[in-house]
Amino acid sequence: MPNDKEILLNGVTYRRPSRPVVAVCIDGGDPAYIERGLRDDALPNIARFIRKGFTSVAEGTVPSFTCPNNVSLVTGAPPSVHGISGNFYLDSAGKAVVMTSPELLRSRTLLAEFADAGARVIAITAKDKLREQLGSGVDVAGGNICFSSEKADRCTLTEHGIENVLERFGMPLPDMYSMELSLFVLHAGVRLLNSERPDLMYLSLTDFIQHKHAPGDPVATAFYRRIDELFGQLDELGATVALTADHGMSDKAGPDGKPNVVFLQDLLDQTFGTGTTQVICPITDAFVRHHGALGGFVRVWCLTREVTAQAIINRLQGVQGIAEALDRATVSRRYALPVDREGDVAVIAEQNFVIGSRAIDHDLTALSDARLRSHGGPSEAWVPFILNRPLNQRYAERATAGVKSYQLFDYAINGTDVDA
Repeated sequence: MPNDKEILLNGVTYRRPSRPVVAVCIDGGDPAYIERGLRDDALPNIARFIRKGFTSVAEGTVPSFTCPNNVSLVTGAPPSVHGISGNFYLDSAGKAVVMTSPELLRSRTLLAEFADAGARVIAITAKDKLREQLGSGVDVAGGNICFSSEKADRCTLTEHGIENVLERFGMPLPDMYSMELSLFVLHAGVRLLNSERPDLMYLSLTDFIQHKHAPGDPVATAFYRRIDELFGQLDELGATVALTADHGMSDKAGPDGKPNVVFLQDLLDQTFGTGTTQVICPITDAFVRHHGALGGFVRVWCLTREVTAQAIINRLQGVQGIAEALDRATVSRRYALPVDREGDVAVIAEQNFVIGSRAIDHDLTALSDARLRSHGGPSEAWVPFILNRPLNQRYAERATAGVKSYQLFDYAINGTDVDA
């Protein structure tokens, strides 16, 4: 990438990085994990980043799910720009559409833009559902790399820009439901940073540990100690290291340990009749052992003229576990969401509740080993925002007004240039 080359994307101009920039999305990385780890002296590298660099608690994207926030991070923009507002939405034909397809993106990504400008780009995700979307437009034939730890055994030069991954890094294929799925991403990132020296690297982890283990739990502490060590290795290799999360995580169980759930489709069927509404849970993905497809934000579509958005909103007033029910225009405006992919009503749970569809649709047996911890609402939208280098004066002044998590690359690339 030429020294004077700049990238303009979604209203932000990005300069050429003066050193490798490594952005890490700690999936489910609620600020409480960092706070507890710092109190326990378990995070020496993060503590050093905070002491010598920059830290804040940033506002993330609502709904606070994996896909909208990861795409916001790599586009530097909210869902109203890039179009991804969950894992599912209901299209005009009434069909539930998976939102992880690259074709649904309405914005180029920074990874693709930098690659086209001649920069070397690497993206590694834990979940393969993100890999195609985050790597959309990245030319792997030009020396760039994009793969997931979930399917690291299937990588080819043609599709991923890398092959023989397990042999190359000397690691076995990690289990989907393990901390190793995330640790593989970071270990591979350290190795590739050392050998390939990319200009831009994006590493996206998975939140299985945070779904199962609260801050201070020995398993959570062990996981954070290990990722902190790897963050330190990225720093030692001379990178600008930028850490954030896609969402936080809240306990969603009662004193008896049972999940606090509002089964919204059952409630609406009882009120308006079966087949008059459809509830879509946009947290739904293949990782059901994480959350049982239960989250803090769902969408409702009216299927008949007899049922209106206002009637649904009125019905949900005062229902225990429901914080708000908002019409399409209001929720799109408040949270910068694409209006054409919103339901007629968005329903947001109270912090210690989740919302589901019908009770019969959710298999909760996989959640019996731990208290339910999940996310989706505004209460889980606040995330860490940590840089291992200090901000220049212009960005330090900007930060006093608060930061958005999707500004991570802007701050890491443009904000750590001391001469700016």
